[in-house]
Order: sequence, then C-alpha cells, then structure tokens
Amino acid sequence: MDETDTAPEETTTSGAGGEGESGDEGGTGSEAEAEANGITARYRETETERRLAFDRKESSAVIAQNREGYAMLGVRESPTGEELERYYGFDMALDHAAELLNVNPRDLPIPPRATDMGM
Repeated sequence: MDETDTAPEETTTSGAGGEGESGDEGGTGSEAEAEANGITARYRETETERRLAFDRKESSAVIAQNREGYAMLGVRESPTGEELERYYGFDMALDHAAELLNVNPRDLPIPPRATDMGM
C-alpha cells in the first residue's frame, strides 16, 4: 500500500437483518463491514449462504459459500445474480471479484469474519 491508502475499517452489526440486499432470505445476525481504497465490503450470513459483497462506484461483486463452509466459492455480480465462476480457494475468488471491480486484489478490504471462506 502507498501512503494514501487507508487500512480497512470494520464495523460489526448484530441482529436479524431485513434491510439490505435485494432477494435476501434474511440475516442470521452475523454481519460485518469494512471499507478501504474506495471499496466497501459487507459480510453477511443468510439462512443458506455466507456472502461477501464488494461495492465500488457503479460496480459490485459477491463471493458466496454455503452455510456449512465446505463448498466451493461462487462469484456473482450481485447477491442473487447468476454465478459466473466457482473456486476452491478464497484467493482465486478474490482475484475474480477484484477483476469485476477493476482493482488490485490487495485493495479489497476483508472483514475478519470472512477470512476463513474457501476450502
């Protein structure tokens, strides 16, 4: 990172979520957010998935994994969008998400609750 970059800032939310992503099944109380380099990352657990959604300007990318955490990671352009690709490793899914946002993968803020995604 250069001198102008900022460290990711995390905020955590607890409680059942009704607000937020379109087409969501509802939250389970496990949510976190981080911001850095003009990118907002939101981690959320739904009834069926763990989701890490990135937003930057007019672009978005979502990495999703089943709730059990033992499945491949799907990359989408929105929480309920069509899956674009599947990966075993979190780093490869992050590379694809960064490509969708047109940023370097190292610029993506990752909330601590999401760091264990992948196989």
